[in-house]
Amino acid sequence: MKKFLYLSIVSAFFISCGNDDAPVESPNVAPTTPTLVSPVNNKLCTNNSVSFQWNAATDSNNDAIRYQIQVAKNIGFSNIVMTTESSAIYQNFTLEKATAYYWRVKSTDNKNLSSTYSTVFSFYTSGDGVVNYLPFSPDLVSPELNSVLITKTAKLQWTAKDVDAQDKLVFDVYFGTTNPPTEKAGVNQEAISLDVNIVASKEYYWKVVVKDDKGGETIGQTWKFRTN
Repeated sequence: MKKFLYLSIVSAFFISCGNDDAPVESPNVAPTTPTLVSPVNNKLCTNNSVSFQWNAATDSNNDAIRYQIQVAKNIGFSNIVMTTESSAIYQNFTLEKATAYYWRVKSTDNKNLSSTYSTVFSFYTSGDGVVNYLPFSPDLVSPELNSVLITKTAKLQWTAKDVDAQDKLVFDVYFGTTNPPTEKAGVNQEAISLDVNIVASKEYYWKVVVKDDKGGETIGQTWKFRTN
């Protein structure tokens, strides 16, 4: 009986020590989202050989980080013209002249867990003899993309920029339940918002066409939201 008790106590001691000393593995966490540095947002680049730079991301697990940069001709990134991955926080690309570009960066650790993409920055490459640059594509403010509204009206809001700072911008707003929207809810308006009436249980689509006072115009991407 004494021998049995002795063995039981010794076994319990080793089991207890084994549990206390078991390593606790930290869950993998995605690295932080990079912040863009240059070219700065809404810049006119005097050279079509463009140097891109961003701030380094951090990783709470101290994993090695690589970065993916995407450069596109549209703000929706369906027309990507340059993309690459590396551990560097800079890249150099030679691009077309007199063209609007949009760029973003994300970070990925060595376990393939990625951050979200950074804020999108836009810029123009200068062109020989160009006297007017088209406005940039408008940026969505509200309602958030794919959001659900329970009100009877919606305030459509956006922002728009032009590297020709002296240009006056006006907007045509297309809004409706068809994709893409074809009916104009606002024409040549200067305001960057528009109130529209909505009904329940519908999906709505809208887009903004930005026009400058020299005849240039840029068609924005289609945004959508739905009602409850």
